[in-house]
Amino acid sequence: MRAGLCLAGVIVSLLTISLFAAEKPIDVSAIIPKAEAEKILGEPVRKPSPLNVNGKDGHYSKCNYYGTKSVRSLLLRVRQATEGSVDPLTEFDQIASSGGKMKVIEGLGDKAGMFNGAPENGLPPNVIMLYVVKGRSFITIGIGGIADEAGLEKAKQVAQKILAQL
Repeated sequence: MRAGLCLAGVIVSLLTISLFAAEKPIDVSAIIPKAEAEKILGEPVRKPSPLNVNGKDGHYSKCNYYGTKSVRSLLLRVRQATEGSVDPLTEFDQIASSGGKMKVIEGLGDKAGMFNGAPENGLPPNVIMLYVVKGRSFITIGIGGIADEAGLEKAKQVAQKILAQL
């Protein structure tokens, strides 16, 4: 009986640890710090003002990096949704159906897509917005001031670093 209770306690502890590990709030400014943002954008960036908050719909982390020599920018957002809030796949589908022309991106998370600066997307030239869903997390990466294909490759690399922390 004692051995059974001990084993049950260990199992509950392991399940609790893995549940909390999977839901550990992330900080995008720690995953992509200022020095890395400068490498991505190819120029110095202004001091960022990261934000990490817990709300009723989950944990939200954001950080914006703006170049000091041009209009280049890197915008990072992650929402780790709580149960009962808007599901990240639903949020993705709402954005995808917003009227622009989203390009499906294979190999990132559970689902990924990108809008570029084409007129039908309502974005300026040389701006891309990458959206990635993985489990209960919704990632948004915006890159401005870099040609579409190069910007998309950089955004994918950033997404992979964030995904590795989820």
